[in-house]
Formats: sequence, structure tokens, C-alpha cells
Amino acid sequence: MILPHIRIGIDVGGTFTDFVLVDRATGRLGYHKEPSVPSDPSAAVENGLKGLIAAQGIDPSAIELVVHGTTIGLNATIQRRGARMAMVVSRGNRDVLEIARLRLPSSYDFTAPREAPLVPRDLMFEISARLRADGRVETDPDPDEIKALAQKLRASGVEAVAIMLLNSYRNPDMEIAVADALRAELPGVLITESAVVWPEVREYERALVAGLNASIHPLMTRYFDRLLGRVKGLGIAAPIYITANNGGTLSLETARARPIDTVLSGPASGVVAACRVGEAAGQPRLVTIDMGGTSADISIVQSGTPEFTTATFVGDFPLMMPVVNVGAIGAGGGSILWVDAQGVLKVGPLSAGADPGPVAYGRGGKDPTVTDCYLVLGIVDPDRFLGGRMRLDLGAARQALDKIADRIGLSGPDRAEAAAEAALRVASAKMATELTKLLATAGVDPRRFSLVAFGGAGPTHANLLAEEAGLTSVLVPTAPGTFCALGAILADVRRDYVRTARQLVGAGADPGGFELISETLKSLVAEASEWIAKEGAIVGAHDFVVTMRMRYPGQAYELDVAIPDARITTGPGLADLFHAEHHRLYGFAEQASPVQVTTLRVGVIGRVPPVTLPDQPPTKPVARSTRKVRHAGAFHIANVYDRDSLGQGALVLGPAIVEQLDTTSFVLPGWQALSDRIGTLHLTKVAS
Repeated sequence: MILPHIRIGIDVGGTFTDFVLVDRATGRLGYHKEPSVPSDPSAAVENGLKGLIAAQGIDPSAIELVVHGTTIGLNATIQRRGARMAMVVSRGNRDVLEIARLRLPSSYDFTAPREAPLVPRDLMFEISARLRADGRVETDPDPDEIKALAQKLRASGVEAVAIMLLNSYRNPDMEIAVADALRAELPGVLITESAVVWPEVREYERALVAGLNASIHPLMTRYFDRLLGRVKGLGIAAPIYITANNGGTLSLETARARPIDTVLSGPASGVVAACRVGEAAGQPRLVTIDMGGTSADISIVQSGTPEFTTATFVGDFPLMMPVVNVGAIGAGGGSILWVDAQGVLKVGPLSAGADPGPVAYGRGGKDPTVTDCYLVLGIVDPDRFLGGRMRLDLGAARQALDKIADRIGLSGPDRAEAAAEAALRVASAKMATELTKLLATAGVDPRRFSLVAFGGAGPTHANLLAEEAGLTSVLVPTAPGTFCALGAILADVRRDYVRTARQLVGAGADPGGFELISETLKSLVAEASEWIAKEGAIVGAHDFVVTMRMRYPGQAYELDVAIPDARITTGPGLADLFHAEHHRLYGFAEQASPVQVTTLRVGVIGRVPPVTLPDQPPTKPVARSTRKVRHAGAFHIANVYDRDSLGQGALVLGPAIVEQLDTTSFVLPGWQALSDRIGTLHLTKVAS
């Protein structure tokens, strides 16, 4: 009998679906890329698993775990393709989504239209059930009213219902009772209670969490069912886990019940893998850039830990749940070049996607993309794209860029190369501007950070971005094109729990407030412990991470403060942590003021058996060939290396090109690349 010892990570992207296999018995890693199938992403998963199993020669019964990341829920929300759904609210709250936060979409454009609400007003239903601010019942649900509501919902043809009653974050029992009554009347309709999904104060944001979960619930349930069927059909009996917004993973059962926890999970997995690469490189301060076919996403890592946020957006809608803080900063490899009415060259935001893709793909694309620029400049080899599995049409890419060159006034035999270089400068400048703003907002010095580049186009563009942004170090992982899939199998199981507290601690505060905080924390820990015990046999020991949202009385918004175990024992200790964080961010603290703890958050982390990234044998680099590339207005002869030949200690001087199955790395003139113990390339400037 074969003991399961193989894990497979899967990341479904817009252009390709990526696979990473790790054999925990031998440390062997395997990689595979499969063209995505937008109409049914599970088909690409099935096809890719077949190819990976065949290429690696493994027995499906040896697989112990499959971890899957997807952007299906995110794409459905952005494109407004979620299920037809309704929302049930307390009487008088029907316009909660219409009113929102009463902010203009743009402070400088009075004509900018507002986004359409998640739920149209004719599908917002009011009932008399209501709670007071302290959680006590004001009006109980009326059974006859619930039956009449069920008839209206049935007649409206909705697939899902979200329930958000006033003040239910204080007491979820009323929402649960209404949901149970509706489930009895509406079999087959998926119902989400806001106080179960995320019981935090602020009605609008809580309504959105419940509404977003309900909107994608039917879609994700159908997808997970298809995914499970396809995977089991290949003879794989291993459990399936889904990557989560917080950088962890969830069992398929939890993800099916709470799909909102997965909508921003794809980029988070790459940041998790970057933390491991940074740890091996001895660099705890990182800026990650994930550049795929559509966009480039950035995140910050400090002290080896990803930065989290509760103020991100899913499409047009704010999401108050904790997610790894990943923000889009620019174009991807499939971003389209265009010229505006004033003759100014632009890159993105439109993308050629997987179909038709860049002009060089030969699938009918007419508009040149960033990938076409790499090809024309000599950075990408048309005969070795995806390891030679796909041949690119250099002539078609050049013709498309000639048209761009004509529109921006370039001439001469090298005008296609000049247009391509100009487009990459535009893309780099845009990304560098956004990167610099993000680092400045975080109050960190970019000179102390390394850029970790992954995604299919990340290593190709990373050195260009580093040069533009003034960064002096770049890390390129061994398999950057499948890096998010690697992060999926490196992640532990994690889920976050929340409660609203609104208690004062510190100077002049009633000690009873801290006692209530302590009791609430115990309740959250107990709830989290019960959940993690049911998440599967692969989960071993678990621990907890406590975060509190705190503010001075009268402030409108809070700061997230991480609470070490040793500081949870006293109210003044909690206040001191907030004073220190406030001083770090704003330069002052009100030591004589009490501190209000508004929200308690407990993250439970279930440890899975660790994966060790294998050491690479030492080698001396030998160039396979040379190639003419254009950079900074001039042509250079660059040495071309196979990534597999660059073992531990290999040093490459720029200009150089490093090719591998999933990407191409470009080392600029004046830079060098050194391979470390696990094969990560360290790009640094060469001393004068």
C-alpha cells in the first residue's frame, strides 16, 4: 500500500492554470501549466492534473492533498454575474445599500456616476424583526410575516437570500431564526446570515459581506461540485482545500458554506510563498509583485509576515474582512497598447486575455500587448515560449507594433523596437509610481526592501521596474510562473473570527470593560477551536493570533493592533499597545486618554505537515547561446542561460536572459544575478 506523500497546488488564472507538485518523501518539485478554460475552469484543472500525473509518473493514490485557488467568485462580482439574490432587512433599512456611505465616487468629478447597488431595490425586503443596540430584542419575527416574505421571495425567482437585521452583530439568534424559517419554506435557496458570516458593527459593510457571500454562493457551490467530481474521476481520493483571503486554506466544505472567504485568495497565496523565499534568502522585508496576463499586483511583507487590511474592495464594494493586502499597480503581459486622441501612448487597462491573447499567439489578436513588446525586443524567444510548447509569431508582433510606432511618430527600420521599448517604459513608470505611493503610505524605506517577482511576466519585467523605482534588490523564485500554486501547498489552514466589543481600557476606564473583553476572547477561541477540530485529519497542532481594532473615544475609525499573548492580561497593557501604534503612524499619542476596543478578532491557524523547499546542487553557469536585445535605446548582446543550469552559487552578469518553462528573467546591463541555496536568483546592481 502506498502511503500518501504528494501534494498538488493549483492556481486558476485568466490565461493559464498553474500546477505545482511536491513529493514530501523526496523533496522533488514538479510544475505544469495548462491553458485556462474560462467557460468552465474545472475542465482546465482536470486536463492539467492528467498532464501533471503523466509527466511526473505518479500514482493518484499517492496524493495526500490538493489545494486549489480560484478567482471565480471575484470575477463574478466584478462582472456582476452573481446569482439573482434578495436581501432581508429590518423595517426602515431598505435603502442601506443605496445610501451606503454617502461618498462621491470621485472628489474631483461631480458627473462621475455611482456604482449600482449590489441588490436592486425591488429585491430588498423589510420585516419587523429588530434588535436594540445592546442586542436585546425590540420586536420578534412574526411567523405570518415570514411566510408572506417567503412567498414574495419564491415569486421573485431568487437563488440566494442575505439577511441583515439591525444590530444583529450583538446577537445572531434572531437572524438564525429567520434564516431557519425561510429555509423550511424555500428548499434549494441558499441563505446567508450576516451575523454568522461576519458579526461586526457597521450595517452597510456587514450587509455587503452577507450580500457578496449570497451572490456568489450558488455559482461557487456548482463549481465546487464539478471540481470534486472531476478530481475524484481521476482516481484522486485526497481531500481538496481552497485557498483563503487571509493567506490560509479552508476545507472544501467550509469554502462551500463561506465562499466570501475565497474571493481574494489567489494573490494571497503568492505572498505566502514569497515569505518562504524571503526567509530562505535572509530578507524579512519584501515587496511582492505578481505580474500575470491581465494585471500586476503588489503586496508588502514586514518581519516575514504579510500585511493585512480590512479596507479593501471586491470590484465596486468595500470588504471589511481581513485579507492579505494586495493592490493592483499596473499592466500585465496581456495588457493592450493603444494611442489616445492626443497621440499619447497608453498601456492597459484592457487585456487580450487568454483568447485571443497577444498578437504573437496567432489566435486572431490584432492589438499589440506587453508580451509582444518583450518578443520584439529580444527578451522572449519565439521558439522557446512555455518550453517550446507554444511558438510565437515574431513577424505578426512586429507588424502590430509598427502601427503603434506610426501613430506616435516613430520612423526607421527599428521603429517597432522603439515603440516596444517606449511601451515598457510607460508600463514601468506607472507601476513605479504606484509602488512608491504604497511604500510611502506604509511609512517604510524602499531601500531596505527586496522585490520578489513572480507570475508569468513578473521576472521578465522586475528588473525594469526595480531600475525605474530605485530598488536595489530583486528575488526571482525557482518557478515564478507557478508561484501562487506553490504558495497554496505551503499555506496552513486558517480562519478568522470576529466580535464587536466597544469597551474602554486604560486610563480612567472601568475594569469591567476589560473583563468583558477577556470573556469575549475566550468565547471566540472556543468557537475557533471547535471549527479547526473538524477541518480534516491533515491539520495538526493549532495556535491563535489576536488582533484588536482600537481608537481614542470620538475617533471615527480604528487601528488594527496585534496583541501578543503576554499583553492580553491587563487593560492598561492593551492601551499601551494602541498608544505605541498611534505614535508610530501619526507621531503622537494621548497617554492620558482611555482607549476604546471596538472589535476583537481571533485567527486560528491549523498547522499542516511542513513542506521543505529542496537545496540546489552547486554549479558553474554556462551560457547556452547569445541573443540581441534592446534596452535604453541601444542593442546589446545578452548571454542566454537555462534556469535549470543555475544551481547554488551560480553568478550571471547582465545583460543576460534566463529561460525556463514558465517564464523568462531579464537581467539588465549593470546588474548581476546570484543563485542561492534553494535556487532563488538574487538580482543586485554591480558595484561601479
